[in-house]
Amino acid sequence: MTTPAPDERDRIRAAMDRILAGTPERSNGALTVVALALEAGVPRNALTQRHTDLKNEFYKRVKDTGADNEDEARLRATIARLRQTIAGKNRELAQLRADVPALVRAVSQLTLENQQLRDIHVGTGGSVVPFPGWAPARPATRQEATQCGYRALMQRPEMLLST
Repeated sequence: MTTPAPDERDRIRAAMDRILAGTPERSNGALTVVALALEAGVPRNALTQRHTDLKNEFYKRVKDTGADNEDEARLRATIARLRQTIAGKNRELAQLRADVPALVRAVSQLTLENQQLRDIHVGTGGSVVPFPGWAPARPATRQEATQCGYRALMQRPEMLLST
């Protein structure tokens, strides 16, 4: 661990005065410990570990001057926006989880109906011959397949109510 410079506390106090006066020389003048450390020419940990009393004095002086800390306000607004986003995503996730049982029932019902239709077709002895060069349409992507299944489900909402 390096020994602090003998004038370190004096440099921090002078930097504090410059920042609070609005005349920073080496930093952006933000009312933060990072800007104070830059302005004083000391590492940030000098304020957060060695000179916590000066850090506390700086924050007290900032509060006493009634100056708005723009960084803090911006971060609080970002936090509030992110909390709203998380809440919305949690609601969406809960809705999707609630939809899964109904979709499973719909798939099961369609599978059963498909098998019944195949059995009826085989039982009647009829034969279906596809047109030459014709193939049943298949979705190109998984997303299209999901959308096709969703559309079919929405055309037959009674399937959602069956158990």
